Amino acid sequence: MTSPLDPTATRDAAQGALGAEHAAIWCCGLASAFLPAEAAQPLADAALAHRQRRDALIALLEGAGQRATPAAAAYATPRPVTDAASAAALLVVAEDDVAVAWRAVLERTDDRDLRTTGVAAMTASATVGRRWRSLAGVTPEVPSLPGAAPTG
Repeated sequence: MTSPLDPTATRDAAQGALGAEHAAIWCCGLASAFLPAEAAQPLADAALAHRQRRDALIALLEGAGQRATPAAAAYATPRPVTDAASAAALLVVAEDDVAVAWRAVLERTDDRDLRTTGVAAMTASATVGRRWRSLAGVTPEVPSLPGAAPTG
């Protein structure tokens, strides 16, 4: 029986997506200390979605006989997080990183279930990222090509 993670490139991409999900979960925790109360439920929903995808990736990797890379104790932020706008900007980066990582998975697998999960993850990141872009004052609110690596 073959696994959706048989090619090395697919396993590496799945580990990358797992790392992005770990980081996004951590970012949600940090941002929760700075975002206004009305963002609490959307943030909790986003964190739950990241945890669910993380858990599914861990199960997939372990099911393929791979060691799932554990989360780091902490992650470096691109800029200091000191208020709601900077917390939302951090969440934008986290969602963009998740979309890039899942796009890498999509580019390296033909497995239907893994591709379905990847498309759903990219869609969720674009949708959730729109909320954080709006709060952070980032334009455009939806990137033209979600999951495309940033240029420049």
